[in-house]
Amino acid sequence: MSHSILLKNADWIITMDSNRRKLYRQDVFIEGKVISKIGEHLEKTIKPDKIIDATGKIILPGFVNTHHHCWQSLVRNLPMVHGLSLVPWLHLMYNIFQDVSPEVVAAGATVALGDLLKTGCTTSIDHHYIHPKQVRENLIDVEIKAAEKLGIRFHPTRGSLSIGQAQSPDSHVPDTLVETMDDIMIDSERLINTYHDTERFAMVQIGLAPCYYGLDSTADLMSETLKMARHHGIRCHSHLAEGKTETAYAIEKLGCRPLEYVEKLGWLGEDISYAHGIHFNDEELKLIAETGTGIAHCPTCNMFVSSGVCRVPDLLELGATVGLGVDGTASSTSSNMMTEIRVAYLVHQLTYGGRGPSPEQVLEIATRGGAKILGRDDIGHLAEGMAADLAMMDWSRLQYAGGKNDPVACIVTSGDARMVDTVFVNGKMVVQKGELTMIDENSEANQINDVASEFLEKAAVRIDGLNRH
Repeated sequence: MSHSILLKNADWIITMDSNRRKLYRQDVFIEGKVISKIGEHLEKTIKPDKIIDATGKIILPGFVNTHHHCWQSLVRNLPMVHGLSLVPWLHLMYNIFQDVSPEVVAAGATVALGDLLKTGCTTSIDHHYIHPKQVRENLIDVEIKAAEKLGIRFHPTRGSLSIGQAQSPDSHVPDTLVETMDDIMIDSERLINTYHDTERFAMVQIGLAPCYYGLDSTADLMSETLKMARHHGIRCHSHLAEGKTETAYAIEKLGCRPLEYVEKLGWLGEDISYAHGIHFNDEELKLIAETGTGIAHCPTCNMFVSSGVCRVPDLLELGATVGLGVDGTASSTSSNMMTEIRVAYLVHQLTYGGRGPSPEQVLEIATRGGAKILGRDDIGHLAEGMAADLAMMDWSRLQYAGGKNDPVACIVTSGDARMVDTVFVNGKMVVQKGELTMIDENSEANQINDVASEFLEKAAVRIDGLNRH
């Protein structure tokens, strides 16, 4: 028998439905995994198992994070990374990543996905491409277990690296992180058969994600990966057009720009998404839009490593599919979707002025846009029959007083993590009063700090200046 919950008398319900309705003083009725009804005074006609007073709250769809590297949570705030641009930052990170273990992956996923939940995000992708030769455990499986423990809807992508420094002097990738194509394909097939759920309201769906950046994967691997993905009806993901050096390298070594290269490999379409997408020219933007290829906008990371600013206003004008991504926390410094939303708004006000996306457009990117990138029609907006994935924002607190003129603008331009009160995923309350309900946060934090210390101590033996003390 399914459990039912009535969220009663919300100040505002921001539906993000096809009409972008904002409902004043109405209720949301949840039955099991599903939003059963939205309307006024529902208590008069239904008998829920539980009633939650939503007075002083804004209810909106849970955010959808479209790009991440969860394991990077344990390498934040290293003094030696400050001021590094993308390429030297990558060299350092790959050197550190050689020591990734199942314990590191589990800890990183717990931090990253927990942070996402606490900041209103209910669904997240992850791009995990670090598979050290000395690690026999299946690291994607470890992430899936962490997501299940926290209660977040999860889209892990099986990343891969097939070109290392032994194959190319231009590679960022140590040979210890390089896999054979056979090993990659076998594990990809295993993950799809074991975890990929095609049912509506699925909590786990697998994607495939060979790394393109720096030409870290062979053309054969990218082609075979795409063939496997389309055979199984799953989605593909990678990085593209993140830095100017990437474009220069592709022109010199391949005789074409990065987008042209992936186009030749068939890597465009509604089942494909790319993180960053900064350095596209006008014709390339049109091609992205025409093919339905998704772009995961990661503004905080792009600023941190001085990559540039994605041309989001131009993409939106062309009708392209754009989502929002926090990216790996080694570069974004947190997995905070509230921060990412605010930065996404502000960076385009700075670079585009009046052409920057409105608060509602930014919120749409963070919800409906992300759902479309993941190929989901059961999340991303609130309506009867949709998944009960929603966040309740408390705007009754002092810091929001005097700023209640527009609930959308309050969230996008004034909101922060303190605003997130309650989060539901598939009808289950996973955040209550700003705290995770499925784990003991203090106990987990202590254990994760120990794992992080041991991880970085191992890397410090190999990397000068990494000592944190």
